[in-house]
Amino acid sequence: MTTAPVRIALADDQGIVRAGLRALLERHGIEVVFEAEDGAQLLDRLAATPVDVVLSDIRMAGVDGIEALRRMRERGDTTPVLLLTTFDESELLLRATAAGAQGFMLKDAAPEDLRDAIARVAAGETLLQPVSTDPVRARYQYHASEAPRENFTDREVAILRLLAGGYSNKEIARAMFLAEGTVKNYVSVILDKLDTRDRTRAVLKAITLRVI
Repeated sequence: MTTAPVRIALADDQGIVRAGLRALLERHGIEVVFEAEDGAQLLDRLAATPVDVVLSDIRMAGVDGIEALRRMRERGDTTPVLLLTTFDESELLLRATAAGAQGFMLKDAAPEDLRDAIARVAAGETLLQPVSTDPVRARYQYHASEAPRENFTDREVAILRLLAGGYSNKEIARAMFLAEGTVKNYVSVILDKLDTRDRTRAVLKAITLRVI
């Protein structure tokens, strides 16, 4: 029995980059359902043509990758988004994580790594650290006194990873086969352990402290 290829949407404002990525991905068994030259076109096409994963450049003229991602989540589109990035975009990575990105890939990543990342994101994984997180850690320093009050359970770490992917309590409950109220309780415990008041700060602090 053959496995159906992962179906993706490819967004980049440079035609030659899109052509190169399409050729590379199709050689590795990934189906590029459609291309978009900016975030606005991506949103229009997604509304009519669902895909398994969106592969998008962060920096695009007009509606960029992060803004497109934000609008997707606002309209209830939970399609996993894998963003193409470079090492010098740590600030953008923080914004993208808060907006609901499932992961990041370097533009010069090996073809096999890109293929595997797309497959993992399509399967529901969150790739939080495919690029250097040192700039993030340097910007958000925490002292030993600010370490988590208690150790995290495996389930709490799993929920933190889903929070980093922008999932709502309802979506986390569905993914982990838990009641929504149970997830809400877990999130409260996580925020308390990290001594933070909101989910975004909790994710940033968890990354910095190497909890996730």
